[in-house]
Amino acid sequence: MLDLAIIGGGPAGLSAGLYATRGGLGNVVMFERGIIGGQITGSSEIENYPGQKNPGESGLDFMSTWSKQCMHFGLKHEAANVSKVSRNEDGSFKISLENGKEMNAKAVIVATGSTPKRAGFKGEDEFFGRGVSTCATCDGFFYKNKEVAVLGGGDTALEEAIYLSNICSKVYLVHRRDGFRAAPTTVEKARKNEKIEFVTSATIKEAYGDKMGLGGLTLNTKEGERDLKVPGVFTFVGLNVNNQILLQDDGKFLCEMSENGEMIVDLKMRTNVPGLFGAGDIRIDAPKQVVCAAGDGAMAALSALSYIENLH
Repeated sequence: MLDLAIIGGGPAGLSAGLYATRGGLGNVVMFERGIIGGQITGSSEIENYPGQKNPGESGLDFMSTWSKQCMHFGLKHEAANVSKVSRNEDGSFKISLENGKEMNAKAVIVATGSTPKRAGFKGEDEFFGRGVSTCATCDGFFYKNKEVAVLGGGDTALEEAIYLSNICSKVYLVHRRDGFRAAPTTVEKARKNEKIEFVTSATIKEAYGDKMGLGGLTLNTKEGERDLKVPGVFTFVGLNVNNQILLQDDGKFLCEMSENGEMIVDLKMRTNVPGLFGAGDIRIDAPKQVVCAAGDGAMAALSALSYIENLH
């Protein structure tokens, strides 16, 4: 039986693994089939992590050193997708993998993070991957010296608009309100960028094109409909938490969840189920920041250590 199973390999999961193994747990496995480092590896620029050696580096570069450090004390990595976490009669947990394999653990930290929401405009699904994207770092290069649009009003949207302005000839920043949720310094930086045109109080009505890909966007604005002939649009309109592994056979969640599907935890990352912890974007009121996710992972691991010690 595992001492601790950590589901997710982003900043929260990696930090949890570091603190759990360094704290003395000898059989700790982190389950992550995708890219270790989490969603932040798709970010074009990070400049707000305390003590960061190279402010402004990409998320992929920033996370590249985490894995080696966090596995130095014995954290094991299982490249597998977890399909469900359930509780055994003795209070331990069963980790069911998509490949049919099952493992048991004394405690579990869920750090599965979140994924970008779809914006919901007509044509979004049809052209997703063919002009509609949620990752400027991944797809920005395909629009070198071309005009593109960015949808959203938060930090991510403005930061990615700035990033795309270094590649593209022009960036239309489309936001449904006049004001922005992004940090004032980020908004000011974007406003000073001559390649970025702010299109506020506007929404995307439809994405259109043909079998070759996206041809443009029809916007609803205060002045009426506006046509943007752009081959690419990047949407940053929020996140959905990845909570599917907590769904049980009866359709209920393993632990108490918020109305938005987030794990309800206390300040020690404990759920209402003994031995089950949540960390990072999956938990209620998560700030969606790397430094906070790392702190969550450390706290969850310390709580798991205490829980496992008291089992004996």
